[in-house]
Amino acid sequence: MKQRLIPLLLASLSVFAIGSASAAGKELKSVGLTVGDMANPFFVAMGKGTEDAVKKINPKATVTALSTKYDLNTQVGQIENFIANKVDLLLVNAVDPKAIAPVLKKARAAGIVVVAVDVGAEGADYTVMSDNVTAGANACEYIAKKLSGKGNVVIVNGPPVTAVVDRVAGCKQVFAKTPGIKILSDNQDAKGSRDGGMAVMQNLLTAHPKIDAVFAINDPTGIGAELAIKQAKRPGVFITAVDGAPDAVAALKDPKSLFEGSSAQNPYQMASDGVKIGYEIMNGKKPAEPVKLLPVPLITKENLKDYPGWVKN
Repeated sequence: MKQRLIPLLLASLSVFAIGSASAAGKELKSVGLTVGDMANPFFVAMGKGTEDAVKKINPKATVTALSTKYDLNTQVGQIENFIANKVDLLLVNAVDPKAIAPVLKKARAAGIVVVAVDVGAEGADYTVMSDNVTAGANACEYIAKKLSGKGNVVIVNGPPVTAVVDRVAGCKQVFAKTPGIKILSDNQDAKGSRDGGMAVMQNLLTAHPKIDAVFAINDPTGIGAELAIKQAKRPGVFITAVDGAPDAVAALKDPKSLFEGSSAQNPYQMASDGVKIGYEIMNGKKPAEPVKLLPVPLITKENLKDYPGWVKN
């Protein structure tokens, strides 16, 4: 009798276990992250935010973070590999928001949830990004006020992704309301990097004998622009940017720095939210709105003491 009860009991336990697993929903086992450039601290923080959020859901889950160097073919190849390796969730910092659509469609057809982070991506299930129009507007309002509505400015642009396009648009909206502000240049792509910012700024300084202020689309670009201005010994120029990165914080603390403001993002939270929302979508809980915009307060020398930095959430 006891011998017959044991198999029945085991069978009952198996049914109970299967029922519990299905009630718990889909398991998050692997996540892929593809971003612009892992040499940028912004994307390093995004990688950390991804990993921490994934481990909270499943400590055994794997995270693979890859750098595209802003090359579309590289990113498409990375996503093809993620599809082949059957990741559950894909976080994409799109190099090209439109051209990425076919491979994202393929990923979703394979059952992968796709969340766009930092920039939009056509065909993603959801997007988590900063309010980039406001980020550009905040930084350029500071410039307009400091110049009392009159002066020569340059916008050091970047890769043509939605985040950058929106920042420049927000900046230009402010300057359009300030007719005394003259934009000397707005179309030079510094690749979102320190080296690029330095190279572009060197050219702009050569081309324009009088520049009062610089809006850089991100902090690395702004730091590079500052190096060029200091090397050229051009006094009276100041810089605002976007990111609120550790390098910008250090610059704002330095009384000799030309850096005066940065609209602060939180890449750690951006990625963390992307993972949490992506996991909810995996389990049938898609948010009502397709985009989550994160706030972008302007950090200056005056309010820096109250800024927590790229904090964990």
